[in-house]
Amino acid sequence: MNSGASTPQTPSPSEPAPKGPPAPMVQFRGVMKRFGKTLAVEKIDLDIEEGNLVTLLGPSGCGKTTLLRMVAGLETPTEGDIFIRGRRINDVPIHLRNLGMIFQNYALFPHKTIFDNVAFGLKYRKIPKEEIAEKVSRALQMVRLPGVEKRMPSQLSGGQQQRIALARAIVIEPDVLLMDEPLSALDENLREEMRREIDNIQRMLGVTTIFVTHDQREALSMSDKIVVMKDGRKQQEGGPEEVYNRPSNHFVADFLGHSNFEWGKVQEIEGDRIQVRLDNGHTLWAQTRGERGDWKVGDAVQMMVRAQKFEVHPRGEVEAADGVNIFEGTVIDRSYMGGEVSYFIDIGEEREIHVISMMRTLIFSKGDRISVTVDPKHCHLLPADDETAREAETKKAG
Repeated sequence: MNSGASTPQTPSPSEPAPKGPPAPMVQFRGVMKRFGKTLAVEKIDLDIEEGNLVTLLGPSGCGKTTLLRMVAGLETPTEGDIFIRGRRINDVPIHLRNLGMIFQNYALFPHKTIFDNVAFGLKYRKIPKEEIAEKVSRALQMVRLPGVEKRMPSQLSGGQQQRIALARAIVIEPDVLLMDEPLSALDENLREEMRREIDNIQRMLGVTTIFVTHDQREALSMSDKIVVMKDGRKQQEGGPEEVYNRPSNHFVADFLGHSNFEWGKVQEIEGDRIQVRLDNGHTLWAQTRGERGDWKVGDAVQMMVRAQKFEVHPRGEVEAADGVNIFEGTVIDRSYMGGEVSYFIDIGEEREIHVISMMRTLIFSKGDRISVTVDPKHCHLLPADDETAREAETKKAG
């Protein structure tokens, strides 16, 4: 986390960066953006290290694209500063920022050949024609589309056009690559292919990349760091495993995957294990793994368990054992999803849990009485008074 990072000075673009440890490639310091009375981004502090792919993740309207556009120079911060390579860029014109940009709609010039589309940024840098041809050819080889220089964009498929947009962005050897929902216009198979393509090229080039998406799978599979946003505010930042397995609040837990939430109170603490008496009557253990040590007996908490972390068994096949949470229920709904089965299980007291189980030899049917187990290390505790949690409960009750 970056709360302890020192705040850089704000030299003009022509001044050398202050000496000291190398600064992150991109820095946001107190960045805020208002559109009239609407607050789109609120006081964002963020460091992006050189060579990393950082994803801004969140629902529509959370401010992620606005943050990206401020880096690009398409929007100006209302407050705060943005730095690239330690230099403040708030007032630097777009064409002097050395950024590669890829957008959802490809933004190719329909009347220009593929060569001219890819070479567009190079020509404005007054690079010799021979070198331009060499760079364009190399970029097209990197995106696995050699020999298409003379074609027009309309002669290529959607996936191929997105590859051309990627080639155009990387051919200028940018300091930072900006990607705004670049895969959302593609079908699922093409999305997976392009996801791998972007990931491989970014690693090969080592180019610092800011990637905007609302797709959790894209963020988890590609990112060095994920920044989860809501209502213009940063909710959490960290590696994919951290934000998925140790979410900081209800919103992050709910947005990143299928989660179950139950409210209760801390009943007992044994080292890094915490016993919680849930409002539904069950008693479950959580293992904190040392990331949080300030829970006390009597504290009100939310217990969060990912749907994929439960195990389902025929009733009576497993017995309560030390260190394992177990309870019984009835399958009230089931959906077959190919390699997985999604179950909704009634566990009593008008409560149900969502379980996603990898398909094995046994698939349960609606009405089956089963046992459900979950390891305490997969039970994550959150504050019970979290604002997003109250909103979710109110919506559910309504």
